[in-house]
Amino acid sequence: QVQLVESGGGLVQAGGSLRLSCAASGLTFNSFGMGWFRQAPGKEREFVAAIIRSGSGTYYAESVKGRFTISRDNAKNTVYLQMNSLKPEDTAVYYCGAKRMSIATTMNAYDYWGQGTQVTVSS
Repeated sequence: QVQLVESGGGLVQAGGSLRLSCAASGLTFNSFGMGWFRQAPGKEREFVAAIIRSGSGTYYAESVKGRFTISRDNAKNTVYLQMNSLKPEDTAVYYCGAKRMSIATTMNAYDYWGQGTQVTVSS
C-alpha cells in the first residue's frame, strides 16, 4: 500500500522559513517524479514545485521561484520543500504527490497523494 506522509507544517511569521518533508512507502521511490501542491481555503489546489526521479531537475511555480527549494533523498524515500521568505499568501495546506516516471504541473497527472500539512504565515 502506497503511503505519502507530509510533515513540517506550522505557524510562522512573514519572512520566516519552514521545511516540509514527505516520506514515501510502498512504492519504488526512484521511479516516481515528486511534486508539491498547495490549496488555500476556497481555492483550487495549485502546483508549487516538482523534482524528477534522479533529483537533478526541478521546476517551480513563478510565485515561489527564488524562495522555495525542492529536493529529494532517494535513500530515505523522502522529498523536501524548503520554504524561505514566507508570505501570508503562502498560507495553505501543502500536499505532496507522486507521479510514475516523470513530473507534471497538473494535479490530475499524479498517481498518489499525501494527506497534507497546514502552513500558516502570519503578517
